[in-house]
Amino acid sequence: MAVTIENLVTSGTFSLDGGTWEVDNNVWIVGNDEECVIIDSPHDAAAIIHQVRGRKVLAILLTHAHNDHIGAARQVAQAVGAAIYLNSEDLILWDQVYPDIQPDRQHVDGDLFEVGGATLRAIHTPGHSPGSTCFYLESEKTVFTGDTLFHGGPGATGRSYSDYPTILASIRERLLTLPADTVVRTGHGDNTTIAAERETLAKISQ
Repeated sequence: MAVTIENLVTSGTFSLDGGTWEVDNNVWIVGNDEECVIIDSPHDAAAIIHQVRGRKVLAILLTHAHNDHIGAARQVAQAVGAAIYLNSEDLILWDQVYPDIQPDRQHVDGDLFEVGGATLRAIHTPGHSPGSTCFYLESEKTVFTGDTLFHGGPGATGRSYSDYPTILASIRERLLTLPADTVVRTGHGDNTTIAAERETLAKISQ
């Protein structure tokens, strides 16, 4: 049975540095009819749990720890009995949302997650946040980039714990080296491709 990729969009707010913004977030569910992993858990726990449809959830993989990507994570984890994975460099952001509890486990660059006969590989891509991580599903020619790479270029770096030169280096060295036809599935908005974003980044100096 081939692995499937499902997209759920949830809506809520993103808050950091004293500001709050309305946002729509992508939730990605990768698996088959029996098991899956959830990539990010924003805003609406009930909607995410419903999308799981009773399957065994092997892991909740967080691309980073801004509140609009983790706000429903604890509730979802408790409902489906899955461990939450986060890169430890983002604990400073996690603690702003969940000061009294830590993620269940840490993921690091190169970690492999098996689901439905396919393998996701963690790619640490700091810049949007210190622990930002993408998940590469080579068999399906796709990469889940969180807020590191969007349709049209890099994610935002204008707030605390972010850095523009770092995100550019991460994208150029860790993502644009993937095959050109790789589909980029983002944390917000539309899909793109590595080929398209190579063209975008070629126009950006530094």
